[in-house]
Amino acid sequence: MQLISSLIIPTIVLVVIVHGLINQVNIFDSFLKGVKEGLKMTLDIFPTILAMIISINVLLKSNIIIDLTHVLSPVFKVINIPSDIIPLALMRPISGSSSLIIMNNILMTLGPDSYIGRVASVIQGSTDTTIYIIGLYFSSVGIKKIKYALSVGLLADLSCVIIALIMVSLFF
Repeated sequence: MQLISSLIIPTIVLVVIVHGLINQVNIFDSFLKGVKEGLKMTLDIFPTILAMIISINVLLKSNIIIDLTHVLSPVFKVINIPSDIIPLALMRPISGSSSLIIMNNILMTLGPDSYIGRVASVIQGSTDTTIYIIGLYFSSVGIKKIKYALSVGLLADLSCVIIALIMVSLFF
């Protein structure tokens, strides 16, 4: 298996070169054209990525999520939603890596077979990083009107959180 994995990329490169030679394509010029397009796209999306990284770090360092969890936990306690899930549900649409860290903390403290651990796992697997996706992909293709995509994406994330709570309660 290690031999196969170490030969995959050289094989793909060789196939591309042979295909280019057979079709009489100037391989080096095509390679340079692809590099220029890739570099242009990287420069186009870099400000968006930088802004998202900075804003996520400010959000995490300011402890707004923790404060919001403390404020919302009495409301969620009334409707029987564990307060340990709130930070995960709030961070998942923004940042996949931050929500993965939150889920890891939940699993380390409460265990993977606990109710909250299972709900966290289902939320992590069924929701998406909506704000990150909209910010990155929409900016790379130049779409400016994101209102409906954002509201539908966040509504889908909220639906997944609610369904995760219901399904884990029913099946576990």
